Amino acid sequence: MFYSTYYKLMKRRKTTKTGQFKTDEATLSKLKNKHEIIVKILNYRQQKKLKSTYVDALPKLANPTTNKIHTTYLQTVAATGRLSSNNPNLQNIPIRSEMGREIRKAFIPRGKDYKIFAADYSQIELRIIAEMSGDENMKNAFISGEDIHSATAAKVFRVELKDVDREMRSKAKAVNFGIIYGVSAFGLAQNLNIPRREAKEIIESYFEQYPKIKTFMDQSIELAKEKGFVETIMHRKRYLKDINSTNGIVRGHAERNAINAPIQGSAADIIKIAMINIHDEMKSRNLQSKMLLQVHDELVFDLFIPEEDEMIKLVTDKMENAIDFAVPLKVEYGIADNWLDAH
Repeated sequence: MFYSTYYKLMKRRKTTKTGQFKTDEATLSKLKNKHEIIVKILNYRQQKKLKSTYVDALPKLANPTTNKIHTTYLQTVAATGRLSSNNPNLQNIPIRSEMGREIRKAFIPRGKDYKIFAADYSQIELRIIAEMSGDENMKNAFISGEDIHSATAAKVFRVELKDVDREMRSKAKAVNFGIIYGVSAFGLAQNLNIPRREAKEIIESYFEQYPKIKTFMDQSIELAKEKGFVETIMHRKRYLKDINSTNGIVRGHAERNAINAPIQGSAADIIKIAMINIHDEMKSRNLQSKMLLQVHDELVFDLFIPEEDEMIKLVTDKMENAIDFAVPLKVEYGIADNWLDAH
């Protein structure tokens, strides 16, 4: 039944190497408004994955002595330098889907005198590219405390900040984050479901308003071609062996890494510095709270309730002042009875 329905729905039927119809998530998602069976299949797959990956698997990984789950962090897996969580991977606990978020509710503090405290860097990668590029327009937006996506929209679409609507902000947000990964007009057009010509105009306008970001990106690629590597803000190197490849696709991937690696790598450096400083300070004060997890730009703590005010000041201070930037680093935090509500 499914394949006959699929055959009718797909005007251009994509197949795998073995000749079977493609039924991956990306393909089916394009059809979900055309037949109710598509949504049911996608929901079933999501539930099955959540059950097998988390609901069934996590309880079996609890330590028999502590009755808690203990992840292992590896420093030499991610090319960006970020810590990598393993056995189990607690950095992949879902947050985007409604069903997936329920998994986070299972992560609770150790007892009635404790809460979950989650502190997260706000838009750290955009703040890093503003700092590293030295672009005055983007730096000033962060320094003045403006919403960066609204500020970008105002500049790109040449309107007053008060006249920025939701659609403009959404497009500006896609460009802000897409630039970090070397987004093309084609990629932006697909992401926003707009004509490629419009996407091209948005990107061109973006670089007109933030010219030093374009210069930073071009220089990153040129330096990588010259030296064979790029560096983070703490001078940690990432080598790019394919940066001078004659294969355009391979070289293009390396060029995107030349732009992205210093930014993501610098974010990794900064949060590691913050973690070390927080740990040292907590130890020197003999606090009962514990640092539990690092999930990309977020730190999660088992917070001893009597230490709440002290921990909030300590953590936000050490995170926001991990490195000396002209662009301010901003930390947002939440405290609750479970990880989902604290995030």
